[in-house]
Amino acid sequence: YDAVVRFGVTTDTQDSAGRTVETRPLEGLGEERVRQALRDFVGLVEQTPPMYSARKVDGRRLYELARAGEEVEREARQVHIDEARLLWFRSPDAGIFVRCSKGTYLRTLAHDLGQKVGCGAHLRELKRARVGPFGLEDSVGLDTLMATAKEGRERLDRFVHPLSRALTDLAELQLDMQLARRVAHGHAPGPADLSRLRAPPYPRGRKVRLMDPEGRVLAVAESDGVGTVKLLRVLVSGAHDLVDKDY
Repeated sequence: YDAVVRFGVTTDTQDSAGRTVETRPLEGLGEERVRQALRDFVGLVEQTPPMYSARKVDGRRLYELARAGEEVEREARQVHIDEARLLWFRSPDAGIFVRCSKGTYLRTLAHDLGQKVGCGAHLRELKRARVGPFGLEDSVGLDTLMATAKEGRERLDRFVHPLSRALTDLAELQLDMQLARRVAHGHAPGPADLSRLRAPPYPRGRKVRLMDPEGRVLAVAESDGVGTVKLLRVLVSGAHDLVDKDY
């Protein structure tokens, strides 16, 4: 993510859409102080979900409670921030780059960063720079999509990436035709299959994309760490040539 943090102002939503709850002087806040503070947010970090969020407490969304004027205790959650780097500083704003795990609240990171440097802060702008193998260079503007759609839906195909590209961060296992047919019908490869295919010893939790002999993605599986995998999602339809209606 690319984010812009505004220092000196905290809000009830932790972003610029919220109501200002406190303003504080910056007291000599500078680039190096922000840079050093960011280092403390790299690694495993505990975050308390903001009241204006979709998390549930006793069956109710936190934002519903917040809009009703209620504030409740929220359980802190661990997230992992791989990288938090200062891009620029122009008081009272700073641009930061963050690479993080799923479930990380960038609003909360901005708020906590403000508390760390002592003047408060909120998230002013947020832009997702990358997800998996896709970056902004792969994105298409809404205006372009709508204009292309008017030329015919088939024209939109040029913007569609193959499924295999979306899964390039997963390990890959090529199946033979017999095993590919079994997987297409929902049967996971067994230890003997993996041994025959000379599959490497995947660690527990490692996700693997299972490919047919023609290089098409059949399924996503997960290793249990003891020589077998379980299917998480089979990605072939009934129209796929590996699916036998009488299987």
